[in-house]
Amino acid sequence: MKIVGPFTQLLSMQNLPLKGSLQDEQLDIIKNAGICINADGNIEKVGDYDQLIQDYPDAKVEKLEGNKVAIPGLIDSHTHICFGGTRAMDFAMRNAGKSYMDIAREGGGIWSTVVQTRKATQEELTQGIVDRANELLALGITTVEVKSGYGLTVEEELKMLRAIKEANKRTKQTLIPTCLAAHTLPKDFEGNHAEYLKLMQEELFPVLIEENLAKRMDAFIEEEAFDEAVTIPYFQKAKEMGFDITVHADQFSTGGSEVAIKIGAVSADHLEASTQKEVEMLANSDTVATALPGATLGLGCAFTPARALLDAGACVSIASDWNPGSGPQGNLLSQASIIATFQKLSNAEVFAGITSRAAYALREDKIGQIDKGFEANFAIFDTDNYQEITYQQGRLIPSAVYVKGESVLN
Repeated sequence: MKIVGPFTQLLSMQNLPLKGSLQDEQLDIIKNAGICINADGNIEKVGDYDQLIQDYPDAKVEKLEGNKVAIPGLIDSHTHICFGGTRAMDFAMRNAGKSYMDIAREGGGIWSTVVQTRKATQEELTQGIVDRANELLALGITTVEVKSGYGLTVEEELKMLRAIKEANKRTKQTLIPTCLAAHTLPKDFEGNHAEYLKLMQEELFPVLIEENLAKRMDAFIEEEAFDEAVTIPYFQKAKEMGFDITVHADQFSTGGSEVAIKIGAVSADHLEASTQKEVEMLANSDTVATALPGATLGLGCAFTPARALLDAGACVSIASDWNPGSGPQGNLLSQASIIATFQKLSNAEVFAGITSRAAYALREDKIGQIDKGFEANFAIFDTDNYQEITYQQGRLIPSAVYVKGESVLN
């Protein structure tokens, strides 16, 4: 048994509803707090530090000095950190007036990264993931979803997902793989969208199960990607085989979120183009609305209507969308703080969006809170006020990060 503390403030993120707006007064803030951790790396008890010392006299104590705030380990529930190359030229072209779709049609965009990712070896992809994951760990992010989607052949998608699996062995946080073979129709595929997806179903899905490479399936529903008619059967087959579904939805046009709801997806991500109709549909579903402010910052488009979604009663998570094209920044805390400014989100809504509600977007029930039975994943900040974390918009970074009860920053 081990006790870590005392913390000037500890945000447990306990007892918050999964859906709807939140006020800061709803946050469970424990003062002079301690965390008792068992040998399995799970939380045994959270409470007053001095009382924990009395209750567990044989526990090893990791005593902290000075003002400290603890929050649950952050969760980035939507990233593309497995890729090769760069898309710096895309950024320059966008700022010169080219649209996302224009760039894609001219050979940039997703296809540019596909070409560069195919040239990379599996080991090169693995090391890239590890390096990026370590950057995220230093920001207090202890769980990271990682998508494929830049391979777009059976073997290249497998290369990416095997790289993610190997990276998970070399990183200290948890990586959750998602298969995004339905990212865009590859330019070198001799067939239509339906034929491509059928190939993935028949030749890729079984290997994913056999090698335990992914339990989540994603698709980009958009004009330059896949439409509802071909995506619904693809998702239905994936569900029959036991995959959870998530959707790139409503980024440039609407329609994707409706597909997500129809298929019972765990989340609909992006939503920058969502109207009140989509807001209400999502609010009346169990599908999490995931805002990706990194894409807004990269593309210069509208923010996900997070305020409207919350007020309508939706569950809103916030993720970085770290990718080489539209979202290269990758700093979840900065992005969450920025969307809070533009969408007028409370601290409670922001922290829930990157902890407990993000955990729900991934359907992970043992992370996202500092509570008995949860994994002992938490980030420690040198401050006496949790509000400083969002106020400083990512400038205040953790002084320590714990994963499954162990301090992991060198």
